[in-house]
Amino acid sequence: MPTITPLAKLTIPLGGQVIELQQFDHDGGGMSLLRTRIREKSRFTVFEIDPASARFWGEALLRWAQTQPQPDESVEPA
Repeated sequence: MPTITPLAKLTIPLGGQVIELQQFDHDGGGMSLLRTRIREKSRFTVFEIDPASARFWGEALLRWAQTQPQPDESVEPA
């Protein structure tokens, strides 16, 4: 069985999606992956990405967020 370590869980204010970030480690070792689980009502989207892709994606999200006005609503931990 792989080891799954919870990292973060949040609920998006608009739409109510629940996003979970988890570290996914295979029993046999090797590279850790970032598992992203997005739940929309009864539908789930799950994907795993490598550290370099996670870094690129995270930096792109931060760059975009920094160009936006501060929202009235804050993201709530789930």
